[in-house]
Amino acid sequence: MDHKIVVAGCGDMANNWVDYAIQRENAEIVGLVDVNISAARSMANRKGLNVPVYTDLQEALAETGATLVFDVTIPAVHKEIVTVSMKAGCHVFGEKPMAESMEDAKEVLRTVQLYGKRYTVMQNRRYLKQIRAFHNLVSSQAVGTIGSIHADFFLGPHFGGFRDMMDHPLILDMAIHTFDQARFITGSDPVSVYCHEYNPPGSWYKGNASAICIFEMTGGIVFTYRGSWCAEGFNTSWESDWRVTGSKGSILWDGHNLPVCEVVDERMPKEFLRGVQSIETESAWDGREGHWGCLDEMFSALEENRKAETDCHDNIKSMAMVFGAIESAKKMEKVVL
Repeated sequence: MDHKIVVAGCGDMANNWVDYAIQRENAEIVGLVDVNISAARSMANRKGLNVPVYTDLQEALAETGATLVFDVTIPAVHKEIVTVSMKAGCHVFGEKPMAESMEDAKEVLRTVQLYGKRYTVMQNRRYLKQIRAFHNLVSSQAVGTIGSIHADFFLGPHFGGFRDMMDHPLILDMAIHTFDQARFITGSDPVSVYCHEYNPPGSWYKGNASAICIFEMTGGIVFTYRGSWCAEGFNTSWESDWRVTGSKGSILWDGHNLPVCEVVDERMPKEFLRGVQSIETESAWDGREGHWGCLDEMFSALEENRKAETDCHDNIKSMAMVFGAIESAKKMEKVVL
């Protein structure tokens, strides 16, 4: 199967997507689209692409005969990009989130169902050897039945641009990754959420850049999230700092190295604090990592006529966590998802 690709959005994030398409043997970029035509021209020049550039996606799809759209635009226009692309008969691979509201995300899902095309969302943080090892430990029940999972995320990136002006920059633009990771690690889905969102002193964001969330997940698992996007000093990794507690032990993952695991040592006497033994962690993941690992899965799923791991029908569950948290923060009460 050959893929004729139009790239919508030619900002910095698009570089990774374009580089991937260039190296893929059965993919061809046939057009570039950006509301700022100079950005599209600059991308074409940087990447050595002799392709037409546009400010209008509908025109680009009509003239190039594209079969696939890379949506690397800002979140506010994702619904429009998917709708225009689907109407033109194109599949869409896009950056997260699906939309800027749950209502729009549901409308996107209806559009996908109406036109019968694939819409798959970038969740690159699933595609790391460390998180795959973490997932395997949990699913193997190495620490027994899972009771809780906890994530700390503390970074202070100075992006500038649209993120600085968003109402919910942390939860809407970044926490989607961590929430999706929690679903992937545990294999569970959200049931309810309580969230307290705030903007601490020294924040350079207009909207709330910090939050604390408590999620109830299927299987009775509790997921807690503590995060800030304006935390200076002692930063966590971009993958967060994790702890899973189970009926037989615990797993820690710092986001950088392979996870570490300790379980109760049944050979030792039952004292006030039980003795534990370490379980060796191995990585069985041999795929590519990050964006390219996720794109490999997107293309494989499309060519095998199956839903990708991060297909929109699954990803909307992570979106429900995002918008449920925002709703809870606004109402100052628990929200059932």
